[in-house]
Amino acid sequence: MEAPRRNVANIPHIPQPIREDGAGWFDKGPRDIMRDCENPDMLVPPVTDAGLIPNLRFSYSDTHMQLNHGGWSREITVRELPIATTLAGVNMSLTPGGVRELHWHQQAEWSYMILGRARITAVDQDGRNFIADVGPGDLWYFPPGIPHSIQGLEEGCEFLLVFDDGHFSDLNTLSISDWFAHTPRDVLSGNFGVPISAFDTIPCEQVYIYQDSVPGSLESQKITSPFGTVPLSFTYPLLTQPPLQFPGGSVWIVDSSLFGISKTVAAALVEVVPGGMREMHWHPNNDEWQYYLTGQGRMTVFAGNGAARTFDYRAGDVGYVPFAFGHYIQNTGTQSLWFLELFKSDRFQDVSLNQWMALTPPELVAHNLHVGPDTIQALRKEKWSVVKYPGFSYYPK
Repeated sequence: MEAPRRNVANIPHIPQPIREDGAGWFDKGPRDIMRDCENPDMLVPPVTDAGLIPNLRFSYSDTHMQLNHGGWSREITVRELPIATTLAGVNMSLTPGGVRELHWHQQAEWSYMILGRARITAVDQDGRNFIADVGPGDLWYFPPGIPHSIQGLEEGCEFLLVFDDGHFSDLNTLSISDWFAHTPRDVLSGNFGVPISAFDTIPCEQVYIYQDSVPGSLESQKITSPFGTVPLSFTYPLLTQPPLQFPGGSVWIVDSSLFGISKTVAAALVEVVPGGMREMHWHPNNDEWQYYLTGQGRMTVFAGNGAARTFDYRAGDVGYVPFAFGHYIQNTGTQSLWFLELFKSDRFQDVSLNQWMALTPPELVAHNLHVGPDTIQALRKEKWSVVKYPGFSYYPK
C-alpha cells in the first residue's frame, strides 16, 4: 500500500521554499502550512541571510498555560528560548478580583500593563508601604526581595512581567501560602502570638493565583505606616510621557533617569507605522529582550563574520538580540507595529548606524563603503529611531 501524501506543489496559495532567483525547490512532504505562512522569512530567507545564528523568537502561544481560579499565566525563560539569558518574561491575566498572592522574588520584577486595571501593594525593608492602581500603559517595578501582591479590578487585567534573570520561573517564587504550609503550626503560633488553632484552615500548598472579591476604593484599603511611604514610587505612567516622534513612528524611553526605582531594567515602547522601520542600530550595554504587542514585523539580526538571520514576529511573540548585534525591524503589516524593547540595565542606550556614519569624516565613510556623495549628503547627524521611506512595501515570498 502506498504511503499517504499530499501534492501541494502546484497549489497557488501554499508558500513554497523557492526564492525569486530560482533557488530552492517544492516542499511536497508533510508540512505545517499555517506555520510556514506565519514565518515567510524562515521558509524563504532573504538572499542576504547567511551563517549560523540561534533561534531568536518564541511565541507565548507555544508555552504551557497555567490555569487557576482567578486567572492564568505563561512564561518564556531560557527553557523555551535558550539564548535569552538576561531576562525572562511572564504573561499573566487576572479576573475581576483575581489575586496573585502575597509573594516576593530573588529577582527584580518590571511590568507593563497591557489592558484592564489592577491594584498592587508592597512593603519595603524599612516598613514603608505602598498601594496604587495601575491601568493600560502603566509600569511597575519591585526590587529583589520586596514583598508585593497584584489584584484585578472591575474589568480584570492582563500584563507582562519581566524579571532580570533568564533562568527565572514564576512557578518557583517565594509565596506566603507556601511558607505557611511548610512551617510547623507551633512555630506559626509562637511567631504571631495566637493559638495553634488559628492555623487550622491555612492552605496546604502554594496558592499562586486565587479568586477573591473586587476590592473597594483605593482610599478604603490604605493603611498608614508609622514609617511612612516608600521614597521612590513603584509605579510609572509611561503613556503620560511625551514620546519621541519620527517620520516612521514614535518611541517612549523609560529607565532609572525617569523611573528612579527601576535600577536593573530599562525599556522603550516603540510604534512603527506601516511602511516604517526601526532603524539599523545596536545596543552597547546589554542584550535586548522584546515583546510584540500588536501588528506584525520582521527583524534581521547581524552577528558579524558574514552571519545574519531574519525572523517574523506577531503579537504575543518574544524576540531577542544578543549584546551589540546589529539589527533592524520592519513593519510588514497594514497597521502599526507596537513592541517593547527591554534591557538588563539602569539606562537605555542604542547606537544609530546612520548617525555614526554622519559624524565620521565623510571621505573615510565614502572610501570604506565605495558610496557616492549623494549617500554621504543624505546621512543624518540626528538620530531617527524609526524611519519611513517612500514606496516601501512588503510582500511575503
